[in-house]
Amino acid sequence: MKKALLLVQVLLFILPWPIRKMALSNVFGFSLGKGAKIGFSIISSKSVFLGANAKIGHLCVINGLDSLNLDKYAFIGNLNWISGFPNGTNSPHYKDEIDRSAALTIGEHSAITSRHLIDCTGGVFIGRFSTFAGFRSQILTHSIDIPSSRQRSKPVKVGDYCFIGTTCVLLPGSTLPNYSVLAAHSLLLKGHVLEYMLYAGSPAKSIKKLDVNSLYFSRKSGFVT
Repeated sequence: MKKALLLVQVLLFILPWPIRKMALSNVFGFSLGKGAKIGFSIISSKSVFLGANAKIGHLCVINGLDSLNLDKYAFIGNLNWISGFPNGTNSPHYKDEIDRSAALTIGEHSAITSRHLIDCTGGVFIGRFSTFAGFRSQILTHSIDIPSSRQRSKPVKVGDYCFIGTTCVLLPGSTLPNYSVLAAHSLLLKGHVLEYMLYAGSPAKSIKKLDVNSLYFSRKSGFVT
């Protein structure tokens, strides 16, 4: 993260949000929709888009992304560390991964709560009305490939209307299908496909079918009272 960027964004904290929003839009090129708001957090991304009423909380560090996209009413809570290794850098890492994008994309009404670690090097894509809940969960999209002795990245995908419990780990290339629950302390290793399913364990496996009539899977607002 460039020190100048860090310093300027910190200095902007003293300004009222309407003025700070204007500065982030005009100086840093952020695209911030009506009602969108960013707390006292630092963001370093080549492109930043927050849809209407999307919000990022306080004391988050978001660094090294190609793109940050929050659809309307999407939410990132407090104290999250979100990082990546952007494309196009002068580095030997990921040179052969031409289509890679260090992106974080969050669908409408979805939420990442607080105190999580998220690596977006290979891309993290969260669908609509999903909840990345609890505390201290991790998403990792890159690792060392032992046979080739090289860094490799793969995206992590979370579908629509999903729920991820506390202290989970999602590894490169893993997928949580639509209308699914990942139980607390689970390790998601691969691309699962069965919907309306509870996944649990280390590694996570499909445990039981969920009730398709559960109100969580049909709610019209992401916020759960």
